[in-house]
Amino acid sequence: MRLQRVSSVLLIAVAAAAPVLGQVDYPRASPKATVTQTVGTTEVSIAYCRPGVKGRTIWGDLVPFDQVWRTGANEATTITFSDEVTIGGTALPAGTYGLFTIPGKNEWTIVISKDAKVWGAYEYKQADDVVRAKATAVAAPFTERLTFTFANVETESADVVLAWEKLQVSFPIKVNAIGKTLAKARDAVAGAKADDWMTPLRAATFCVENNVNLEEANAWLDKALAVNEHYYVLLTKARLYKVKGDGANALAWVKKAIAKGKVSTDVDLAPAERLLAELQGKK
Repeated sequence: MRLQRVSSVLLIAVAAAAPVLGQVDYPRASPKATVTQTVGTTEVSIAYCRPGVKGRTIWGDLVPFDQVWRTGANEATTITFSDEVTIGGTALPAGTYGLFTIPGKNEWTIVISKDAKVWGAYEYKQADDVVRAKATAVAAPFTERLTFTFANVETESADVVLAWEKLQVSFPIKVNAIGKTLAKARDAVAGAKADDWMTPLRAATFCVENNVNLEEANAWLDKALAVNEHYYVLLTKARLYKVKGDGANALAWVKKAIAKGKVSTDVDLAPAERLLAELQGKK
């Protein structure tokens, strides 16, 4: 009887502890990871699990050819956009999508699915595809764990790069950062107060740095100059003319900028001096 009572007590103790034991956060063999990159003004995030090679044959074996793959382990990989993007010629609204692939011996298919809440690829449905784009697999240095990165990041584009084992695959993402920013810049300049010279300067600087909308940018600089003939406004004028290929005007404006900068405080003359030397053909 005593033994039975002891056994009963132990069973009750184990049962009481079960919920606590069930809450243990055990390490995953394929740990979770998230990589994020801002492209223009759009944030792109990829959430995935990172399996390891662990001495296994990956391509054509662990990951079969010509079959839909979750592109990772555990839950299906997801990709999130904070604004509209274009992949494979298709515009995708902001949101979270499933990122699947169909590996081939040389050519892969990148699959973007509207269904981002699946485990693996078991519940994948081709009817949910919103993008299918081709990509080429290339040889790469050995990578033990599946890794996503971003490469060739520019104002309006970036490449998503997948690397695992001795293989690498990438696909481009495009955004309309310049068009959307330009529209906002116009609204900002139009709504600026009469004594606000910084807002038109910032708008014009964006245009000069991206070589777009230069005529309107020049008008914005004139608006800024009417309020404040500041060193940085004069320097931006010089840069604008240089971008336009008008060396004579660029030289005249950079000289004005340097003269203004020499009697100003808290300005950096180095950019103007470098531009002057470049325009004069000096190294």
